[in-house]
Amino acid sequence: QVQLVESGGGLVQPGGSLRLSCVASGSIFSINMGWYRQAPGKQREVVAVITSGGSTNYADSVKGRFTISRDIAKNTVYLQLNSLKPEDTAVYYCNLNGVRWGKSLDYWGQGTQVTVSS
Repeated sequence: QVQLVESGGGLVQPGGSLRLSCVASGSIFSINMGWYRQAPGKQREVVAVITSGGSTNYADSVKGRFTISRDIAKNTVYLQLNSLKPEDTAVYYCNLNGVRWGKSLDYWGQGTQVTVSS
């Protein structure tokens, strides 16, 4: 079983910034990693993905404001959130997804709360 632990959430004013971290219990080399978020009463949605090859993709709502990155040596994926808006308020979840050693993997962290409010 893979464990993912998110941290870095908090309360910020509109226009502020946060950096979220996701530490995996194993290597994130050659695997897809992503950040998702879920607001109360809404479905979980994808925010950003970094593929096994290092390519990145973003939801239209966060393009130009959020940046996903990884430090393979530290088994860690980051999400830099800039120019935050109230509509960014949600629980943010880290996801590991792909195939390793012939086995399909799909794991989630416990989530970290991001609240944007004045």
